[in-house]
Amino acid sequence: MNEAPIRILVTGDLCPINRIEQLVSGGNYGEILNDFTDIMRDSDLNITDLECPLTSSEASRKKIGPHQKAHPDCINLLSYAGINLVTLANNHIMDYGSAGLIDTIDLCRSKNISIVGVGKSSREASEPYFTTINGRRLAVLNCADDEFVTAPDNSYKCNSIDTIELHNSIARIRKEVDYIIVIIHAGNEYYSLPSPRTKALYRFLVDCGADAVLANHSHAFSGYEVYNSKPVFYGLGNFIYDWPGKEELSWYRGYVVRLRLSDSVDFDIIPLKQSGKEPGVFQLNESEMRLFSEEIERLNSIIGDDSLLESSFKAYCDSVSSMYDAYIEPYFGKYHTALRSRGLLPKLMSKRKRLLLLNLIRCESHREVLTALLRRYE
Repeated sequence: MNEAPIRILVTGDLCPINRIEQLVSGGNYGEILNDFTDIMRDSDLNITDLECPLTSSEASRKKIGPHQKAHPDCINLLSYAGINLVTLANNHIMDYGSAGLIDTIDLCRSKNISIVGVGKSSREASEPYFTTINGRRLAVLNCADDEFVTAPDNSYKCNSIDTIELHNSIARIRKEVDYIIVIIHAGNEYYSLPSPRTKALYRFLVDCGADAVLANHSHAFSGYEVYNSKPVFYGLGNFIYDWPGKEELSWYRGYVVRLRLSDSVDFDIIPLKQSGKEPGVFQLNESEMRLFSEEIERLNSIIGDDSLLESSFKAYCDSVSSMYDAYIEPYFGKYHTALRSRGLLPKLMSKRKRLLLLNLIRCESHREVLTALLRRYE
């Protein structure tokens, strides 16, 4: 190919809540995006993960964890930023049920912003986004961990990660398009590395025919690698997700990826920061850039070493063992759970019961039945 490369910019999680909503209400979009206004206007296609519905609905769904939504006017921020495509397969887009999702879809369509990753059926939710740029055909697939991704009335659902379906989708469209990008919302929150299973999955998608794989969700940026000449990004971190009082530095750091698609897939990354003191997204200064580069190199070195990756994941599991222990104990409510996670309440589940639980989760057939039964309580 002698044509100019297709320039695609992909961001991490965008959730325009709190002070961002306030700036949007005043039309102060430039104060939110700052240097990224020009950066995003220098691309052929801008993609962001919209991690909340844009809705006025008050009908929140039953779930574990916070409910997120932003004012419908926040669609104007996406339009101002030049967003062409929003990935919607994530764990918050269904927080206000099908009504919240429909509001979001309608708003996107009103601004000529395309969507991918949701639908009225599993088949529709798994449909890729297609576009033609400079005479070349591009497909984007979007899926997420199965974490409250189906509306309570089953009218809409996100495309949950299904390895067989992903393989079949990539195989089905591989001869129809020039490039395939897979964007996944998955991972462990505040953990800056993929699990060994995640690394194997993302590499498998490249083996299936994906030209780039990018991940969001963990609220902490991760490293990346080039596998079989294709880039795999294990976590972009937050893009715009205002949460005053958040103490985790990882919440305020991330990067966007600029892909250049031609005969090869080239890229560069643009680090970014947010602040608990000042809303908006900014580029890093020189000293911050040095620290970011050192951290990316450290993460990349671990990702490239299976033994280090395995030991890092084991250490992470050890660090959250008390929290998960509290999850599975028959305590309820945040106060009991907090006391149990601190070791201030006794363990009530026997070793034998824990072995039974392990078998129910680890065995695919048992897990399928258990999941079907527990879905009754959504």
